Amino acid sequence: MYEDILIPYDGSAEAEMAARHGIELAAELGATVHGLYVIDLPGVPRALSLRDDEEELRSEYKEYGEKVLDELCGIAAEYGVDCETAMRSGSVSERIVDFADEERMDAIVMGSAYRGRIGTLLGGTTDKVVRTATVPVITERMKADNL
Repeated sequence: MYEDILIPYDGSAEAEMAARHGIELAAELGATVHGLYVIDLPGVPRALSLRDDEEELRSEYKEYGEKVLDELCGIAAEYGVDCETAMRSGSVSERIVDFADEERMDAIVMGSAYRGRIGTLLGGTTDKVVRTATVPVITERMKADNL
């Protein structure tokens, strides 16, 4: 059914919740998980006002991405699941969908933060991926009591 499952991962609580779900699914199916961290730098005017060195900022994001992807593969190892990782830069939702298409993923598993009743109307990264992905997207939504 699913041989390759994409798990976009940023180290957040909702991402970890979804990652565990995706890894458990992969363990049951004998699938490989593919962790993806997307570096989304703030817009140039904002970045310049906050930081003088864009390369230093990129380096910090890359270092953090490597750290959280290692964590993801550590979780996968606990379940005996093979884990591959990748990093991309750009719009998070677009890079997730592009990666899934380019690497021929069978499914995407992602978390969605609890945003209250009003927040669900606004949409977020997970909502954009659900609307634009060409493969099934399994979402794990945080509840208010998980905060």
